[in-house]
Amino acid sequence: MNMHLSEDSYKCNECDYTCNTLKTYEKHIKIHSNDKQYKCHACTYSCNLWSNFTRHMRRHTGEKPYKCNVCDYKCSDSSNLKTHMRKHTGEKPYKCNICEYSFANSSSLKYHIKIHTGEKPYKCNECNYTCAILSMLKSHMKTHTGEKPYECNLCDYACAHSSSLESHMMKHEGVNDIIYKCEQCDYICPSLNKLKSHMRKHLKCKQYNCNICNNTFSDSSSLKTHMRVHSGEKPYKCNVCTYSCTRKDNLVRHTRIHTGEKPYKCNVCDFAFADQSSLITHKRRHTGEKPYKCNFCNYTGTTSSLLKSHMRRHTGEKPYKCNVCLYTSAESSNLVKHMRTHTCEN
Repeated sequence: MNMHLSEDSYKCNECDYTCNTLKTYEKHIKIHSNDKQYKCHACTYSCNLWSNFTRHMRRHTGEKPYKCNVCDYKCSDSSNLKTHMRKHTGEKPYKCNICEYSFANSSSLKYHIKIHTGEKPYKCNECNYTCAILSMLKSHMKTHTGEKPYECNLCDYACAHSSSLESHMMKHEGVNDIIYKCEQCDYICPSLNKLKSHMRKHLKCKQYNCNICNNTFSDSSSLKTHMRVHSGEKPYKCNVCTYSCTRKDNLVRHTRIHTGEKPYKCNVCDFAFADQSSLITHKRRHTGEKPYKCNFCNYTGTTSSLLKSHMRRHTGEKPYKCNVCLYTSAESSNLVKHMRTHTCEN
């Protein structure tokens, strides 16, 4: 039985679905029926709609009839192709009604809204972990089970997450180009999941507050790392020297000072670097790219730090202070030179 909202509107009694034709409504209510006439012979899947059944069967056959006319992307579902095409067009029709963010698909918007509401409906039954989306809970559960379903076909490496395997495979392939880059800062990473996690830092809604200072964060892990600034805790220690730090990635980068490892190689010249950010900055020497622009004059720079330093010419800020006299400077290098006047260095 349908609920008539008006002469041309139908609402499902089982969910929030509404439509404007009776035929579409009758097709929809089959989803809720327990009588599922289409049954997969390869697995336990069953459904009421032939279109859903056909789409499901492509998982077994591997058929991908929908092709992108811009790149090599192929998929088994027309809706996935429609979403994919937005990567090329830049279209983001799903808009947040709380902040200015917009998204290419409804699922991303739904997840984003939970950042505003703080809703975390998915709970781990082994520990106190809660999260906003089911895939994050499934990923978390692997920390309890020790499951490592993603295996490298070139060595014995196995891991719990596809993004970790993706990053690992780059070592075999010798890929040094940046895969995913944040459009709002210098952050770069080898996986889409890591980029999505990073992008939360740019959200205007930051619900995790430090109870010591005024800093706010978009996720609990960033707050936890930040609290080490106040506590002085540095759990990551170098086993060669006395260096210790608050973040694991900083320790990895530091360790390369001892090993001399420089895995990030320029594909134009012979330069190699210990971290990706140095490589991306170096490459701008070849391309001439200067993405950081001053909004007061025509200055452009290759890094955000250079722009920040330049901006002090406009603001008059001089953060580097001599601890012997009243000298202050806008540049740390000038302070170093000044200090030599006190130590009589030439």
